[in-house]
Amino acid sequence: MANKVSSRLAALSPSETLAMSQKSNELKAQGIDVINLSVGEPDFYTPDFIKEAAKKAIDENYSFYSPVPGYLSLRKAIVEKLKKENGLDYTPEQIVCSNGAKQSVCNVLLSIIGQGDEVIVPAPYWVSYVEMVKLAEGTNVIIEAGIDQNFKITPTQLKAALTDKTRALILCSPSNPTGSVYSKEELKALADVLSDYPNVIVIADEIYEHINYVGKHESIAQFENIKERVVIINGVSKGYAMTGWRLGWIAAPQWIASACNKLQGQYTSGPNSIAQKAAEAAYTGPQNCIAEMRVAFERRRNLMVELAREIPGLKVNVPEGAFYLFPDCSSYIGKSFEGKVIKDGADLSMYLLENAHVAAVGGPAFGAPNCIRFSYATSDDILTEAMSRVKKALAKLN
Repeated sequence: MANKVSSRLAALSPSETLAMSQKSNELKAQGIDVINLSVGEPDFYTPDFIKEAAKKAIDENYSFYSPVPGYLSLRKAIVEKLKKENGLDYTPEQIVCSNGAKQSVCNVLLSIIGQGDEVIVPAPYWVSYVEMVKLAEGTNVIIEAGIDQNFKITPTQLKAALTDKTRALILCSPSNPTGSVYSKEELKALADVLSDYPNVIVIADEIYEHINYVGKHESIAQFENIKERVVIINGVSKGYAMTGWRLGWIAAPQWIASACNKLQGQYTSGPNSIAQKAAEAAYTGPQNCIAEMRVAFERRRNLMVELAREIPGLKVNVPEGAFYLFPDCSSYIGKSFEGKVIKDGADLSMYLLENAHVAAVGGPAFGAPNCIRFSYATSDDILTEAMSRVKKALAKLN
């Protein structure tokens, strides 16, 4: 009994993306040449002007506790960003900054979800959404959207999933793991369905906003009929290559912002003071770094799609954002190598790690058992070598 963890923790699954990255690093430590395409992280360095702002903050002694929701200057910078880039009006009091967008999502779920509340999660989904819902003692309601519909749910599917117990919908666009992007028209159609369900909160994860290959980012918060029920999740990790700085935020209706502020005040307080000043510089400084990284990611996207389509049996769509390829590998399910049968995408990812020395993440963790996720946030040469290895390894399955 002394070593028994709480039922809350026992119900959680470990993060498959972090687990695969760890396995990859363990093999590397043994001297094996592993190409790691499992991590959702830009391979660029944080832009120099942002690093300089952090150094300045240290010199100016930003070494004390910040306000729980973050410095007012940062929250004002986020408000200005939302107005300028997204055409959305918020006040600094509606912004709560946290230790990464991951905490931001969790804050919202813990603040609005209770036992018996249903949360609609389109699949494929980011691995942590369903685990966070469990942590909040809510019930996951999964809507499956396969590659044939470009991994995006339809208004009809959403309508069918809504009940009087539905409390939230989590919508990620651009999507991790699929790279799919909802258009303005598609978002409006979903908003029109939700307008008839006034108790449903939309948690709009827009962390990949700036890695978008199809034009202007569209937020579901733009529609007046549901804006007061939308919580935007965003941060600096992906667009500004600042994953390790751990700075995310929400823009939310006042009552939700206040709830998250109260919750955060009890278990982490304000986020890192230096990271906040760096993030402020990111939002107020020159934005050309975003476009430069996006150009590189789009080139890599095109390369990955081309290379994957040369592999027999892989079903591939063209991601419109983020930096992931999520091929359907159904044709390889049931095949085997040296007597070991591939039962799903998790088995396939482990096979590729062991036989191709390429780390990817199996689809079951994302609610898509027959798929696999490759991150293309690395160089063209590395991607070319990785997919060459994958092609050779898959050809050995029979």
